[in-house]
Amino acid sequence: MPEILIATKNANKTKELKKLLLNSEVILKDLNEIPNICEAAETGKTFVENAVLKAKSYALQTKMWTLADDSGLEVEALCGAPGIFSARYAGKNATDKENVEKLLRELKRVVDKQRQAKFVCAVTISDEKGEVKFIAEGVCEGKIAVKPSGTSGFGYDPIFIPDGFEQTFGELSVETKQKISHRARAAAKIIRFFADFTA
Repeated sequence: MPEILIATKNANKTKELKKLLLNSEVILKDLNEIPNICEAAETGKTFVENAVLKAKSYALQTKMWTLADDSGLEVEALCGAPGIFSARYAGKNATDKENVEKLLRELKRVVDKQRQAKFVCAVTISDEKGEVKFIAEGVCEGKIAVKPSGTSGFGYDPIFIPDGFEQTFGELSVETKQKISHRARAAAKIIRFFADFTA
């Protein structure tokens, strides 16, 4: 069974990806299992560019097939911010709570009808030589809640209400999120790639 490196040290992201790719015939490892790894520079201007940079960098360092994702939240009233800076919106080492608080402060005077947002996920798969073999994107449309609700998920999940629902990702069940999230939609495309990869 082939080994694939997930290019992240974020345990929550690893857990989510492993659940989404549960039926794939691959073994998934993340950067926490790889010693002496150098952090990839995320200098791209888009989610896809950053995913490509990470996949290539870690593939070349480890000589492993690598799956890298770059994802984040784009808020219409903030002209697409926080975008690619979602994980470090309130500063380089900001916590999820600090990022959420900053976003809510900036939307304090924005009325409900203008709080549209979307989660975006770009996933890239590179071979052990750093050559990109597959790129997939997933989007989940919704809006930003007035205050956080729920304890499920991570990042901006407690303030993101997906279209068609009244609860945030932080309140919805894991099963529901795995069907509608941006990462789930990208993962569905990855599964098809892995099916051919392991055939």
